[in-house]
Amino acid sequence: MSADRGLPVATFFAAEPVAAGATVSLDEDAAHHARVRRLDVGHRIRLLDGGGSIGHGTLVRLAKAHMQVEVATVERVEPPPEVHMLVPVADRERMLLLAEKCAELGAASWRPVLWRRSRSVSPRGEGMTFHAKVRARMIGALEQSGNPWLPALYPESTVERAIAAAPRGARVVLDASGDSMVGTEMIAPLCVAVGPEGGIEPDERDLLLTAGWLPVAVGRTTLRFETAAIAALAIARAALDRTSEPTIG
Repeated sequence: MSADRGLPVATFFAAEPVAAGATVSLDEDAAHHARVRRLDVGHRIRLLDGGGSIGHGTLVRLAKAHMQVEVATVERVEPPPEVHMLVPVADRERMLLLAEKCAELGAASWRPVLWRRSRSVSPRGEGMTFHAKVRARMIGALEQSGNPWLPALYPESTVERAIAAAPRGARVVLDASGDSMVGTEMIAPLCVAVGPEGGIEPDERDLLLTAGWLPVAVGRTTLRFETAAIAALAIARAALDRTSEPTIG
């Protein structure tokens, strides 16, 4: 049975902004994915540029090293209420899992923090090569979820620099001694700090509290950092999205 070419059958990330009437070229990885999906010239394609634009077009060329999509129409999706994530530099694979979920759940930004306990982890996720892997994992998550916004990615930083760079607005740090995050009033932009395995050192916690960060808890048990971060982002997203519906134009 042939595919219904009146419906989008696959979503791809476009490294360049999409515009109606443009022909967008995608790389060898995208072309390989298209062949695996058994796509062919004439199939409808959806393109995400990571900046809130969704392009709807048609596959017009499929070669071994690239593919081309003619964009017919473009939708513009407003960004959701901002939730910025300060994540620990930690085990590589677990950081990549968290990066994927942050993209799916619509985090506004991703900033790895070198907490004191981060330095004892090996191998840990840091450096430009790992940064590229994080971006690739997030792009894959966008293609799977349909989220049109790619989180802003920052290099790892010290605790002090992360605090200084945090956007103005509400700020919370995950802390088992804090009140439940579920009952905490949240206002965007919201920044969420997640500590490393073993917890944040007392002096690091003091830096956060002095800078106005509010300790909140996401569970009664001790959670792995990626579990805690995903739970916190989901709670924040649900709370903030109740008061703000995204618009498409």
